[in-house]
Amino acid sequence: MVLVCIPALVSEIGFRLSHKSQKIESLVAPLRGRDLDAHYLAFFECFNQQRFFEAHEVLEVLWLPQRHGPNGPFYQGLIQLAGAFVHLQRERPTPAATLLKRAQANLAPYPATHERLDTLRVLDLITEWLRKLESSGGANPLRQGAAPELRL
Repeated sequence: MVLVCIPALVSEIGFRLSHKSQKIESLVAPLRGRDLDAHYLAFFECFNQQRFFEAHEVLEVLWLPQRHGPNGPFYQGLIQLAGAFVHLQRERPTPAATLLKRAQANLAPYPATHERLDTLRVLDLITEWLRKLESSGGANPLRQGAAPELRL
């Protein structure tokens, strides 16, 4: 039997949340004061640096309070896109393909340009990576070539 000291557990959880918040803030802070939300901009910065997990984390902060609003599926689709590449970085192609398909479904209803993002280009990128996964013969396409980039 393991006894857990509740104050110690609360302290540890608080530290983890605080540490996560500090990390997110360090990614977002340099982008504050621009004409788009700093979390949204940090998503692209992280994604293009192949920091896919961090991209997911920073955009989740923006998505959570808006998940039921008109941009909820849009942000969720971008989070899923980053998550797919986290799976590829961890050599898990099947979950990566699943997340790419979910991202595609979430982004498809949006106009060709949404929140200054060329959604058609992103959808093409998703289709391209799904094709790469299907034709890779089990090899990880992320290890075989250039990683994707997203531009506003």
